[in-house]
Amino acid sequence: MKYPAVIFDLFGTLVNDLAGPEYEIVLRQMASLLSMPPDKFRQLWSDTFYKRNTGGFDSIEANVTYICGKFGAQVEQRVINRAARIRHDFKRSAMLKLRADAIEVLSCLKSQGLKIGLVSNCTPAAPVIWPDTPLAPLFDVTAFSSVAGVVKPDPRIYFLATEQLGVQPEDCLYVGDGGSQELTGAAKVGMTPVLIRAPVKDFVVREEWNGPTISSLSELLSLLE
Repeated sequence: MKYPAVIFDLFGTLVNDLAGPEYEIVLRQMASLLSMPPDKFRQLWSDTFYKRNTGGFDSIEANVTYICGKFGAQVEQRVINRAARIRHDFKRSAMLKLRADAIEVLSCLKSQGLKIGLVSNCTPAAPVIWPDTPLAPLFDVTAFSSVAGVVKPDPRIYFLATEQLGVQPEDCLYVGDGGSQELTGAAKVGMTPVLIRAPVKDFVVREEWNGPTISSLSELLSLLE
């Protein structure tokens, strides 16, 4: 299959996902700092997912402040900042843990002249951390949901990436781990989606997928021959 552009998901595809036991520990630590019941904080955190990922909060501090207000708790700003820092550090750590073959494969695609884009559902922290990752120089465009104001599988976030790349959706291979119905969303706008399996057992709810599937990024190269 020949494609002039490849668009990637971020979490669970190129870097570690934000799910599982470590993620739950982070939420419990945040709840403890804020003197909130863990289950209640977890629910309020989940309830603010859409707003958090579409730019409704300009920072994690703002998100935590909102949650404290919903709970009816008066929390000092320094405590809110500490809770937000726990989350920020966890996200930064995840974004710096790349799949083993990520740099090699992306560099190969670049050397072949392919355009490379990113479409990610994320909080405002991700675009801030992104330039510090070794992935950033290898991408031509990025479409972060917290900047775009929409999340996958909304067609608009896919179109934002293709417009910036200067290609049609039909010209794009989309690679993702299947979270947020992203593969179905990519297919609906005309892209060719490819599921990449998680490198280890994880805890993310993914869509059922019967289309092209790979287990490593290196396998992507043969699909593009």
